[in-house]
Amino acid sequence: MEKIRSLNMRKLFTFILILWSVLVYAGDSSRKGTTGADELLIPVGARGIATGGAFLSNITGLEALYYNPAGFSQTQGTEAMFSFTSYLAGININYFAIGSSLGDFGSLALSVKTLNFGSIPVTTNDIPDGNGATYSPGYLVAGLTYAKIITDRVCVGVNTKIISETITDLSAVGFAVDFGVQYRFPSNLSIGVAVKNIGTNMSFKGNSLQYPTTLAGGLNGGQPANYNVPTEEFQLPSYFELSSAYNFNIDDQNNFMIGATFRNNNVMEDEIKVGLEYGFRNMFFLRGGYSSSLENSNGPISNINNGFTFGAGVNYGFTEGFHFVFDYSFQQVKEFPNPNHTFSIKLCMD
Repeated sequence: MEKIRSLNMRKLFTFILILWSVLVYAGDSSRKGTTGADELLIPVGARGIATGGAFLSNITGLEALYYNPAGFSQTQGTEAMFSFTSYLAGININYFAIGSSLGDFGSLALSVKTLNFGSIPVTTNDIPDGNGATYSPGYLVAGLTYAKIITDRVCVGVNTKIISETITDLSAVGFAVDFGVQYRFPSNLSIGVAVKNIGTNMSFKGNSLQYPTTLAGGLNGGQPANYNVPTEEFQLPSYFELSSAYNFNIDDQNNFMIGATFRNNNVMEDEIKVGLEYGFRNMFFLRGGYSSSLENSNGPISNINNGFTFGAGVNYGFTEGFHFVFDYSFQQVKEFPNPNHTFSIKLCMD
C-alpha cells in the first residue's frame, strides 16, 4: 500500500513539473495568426461540447480521445461513436471513432474527423466573379490512441494523429501527438493534465504553385520554364490544459458533477472553462458549460468556440452489457447568426 501511495505521489509531482515547464515556455497573444490547422481546435462529441470541455480530468470513453486520451483507459469493452456538428458558415463536421479494451495491454482506438465545406466557386484574377467551376477543400484528422491504467488512481494516454489539408491540387500534411494523464483521489475528486498538438510544421505544395516564366539567354533570346512559388511553413496550434472535477453522489438516483479546466495556448490568450452535469438514474442528463479568454474578453473574440454551451443526453441499456447513448449540444457563437448544433451516437458493448 505504501509503495502505491509513493508511486501516486510521484505521478502528482510529475503533473506539477509538466505544468511548470509549459507555463515557462508559453507563447503570447502577439503571435496570433501564425499557426494553421485550426481544425485541431474544433471540439467533437456533444457531451464534451455541452460541458465546455471542462471535464478533462474524468472524461471517459471515446470522447476522451479528443479531450484527454488517458480517459479512454477506463473503457471496459468495445465502443463505436459517430458525431455530427453543424458548424459555422455552412461547414459540417463528421467524427467517427471505434475502440476497445485489450485487457492488461491497455486500450486502443481509431478516430477520424473530416470537414465538409460544400462547393466553393472557382475565381481567378481575370474572372473574379467565378468561371462556373467549383471546388471543395478536404480537411482530415486521423488518430490512433493508446491508453492504460497504471494504478487504481492513475491512468495515461497518448494520441498520434495525421493532419491532411487539400485545396484543389495543393496539399499540406503534418503529424502531431497528444499526451494525457488522469489522477483520481480516494474521494470523488479528480485532476487531469493534457498537452495537445505537439508536432511538425506544415506547408502547402502542388502544381498550382508553378508559374511559367522565360529564362534569359539561349539562341532565341530565352527559354520557357516554370518556377515554384515557395510557401511559408506554419505551426500547429498546440496548448496545455490542467483540469479538476468533483462528483457529488447525491443519492442512488441523482448525481451532480462540476469541473473546471485552465488552457494555456501557445499563440493566443489563455482560457478558462467550467462545466456541470446533472444525471438522473444514470440514464438522463442535463449539461451546461462556459469558456472564456482570460484577457480582452470584452473585445474581439480570440476563439470562436468560447461562450455558453448547453446540452442533454440519454443512456439506454437494451440488454445487459449493451447500451446506446445519444447526446446533443447547443452552442451560441458570437459574431455569427446561427448556433452550432452537435449530435452524437455511441454504442457500447461491455
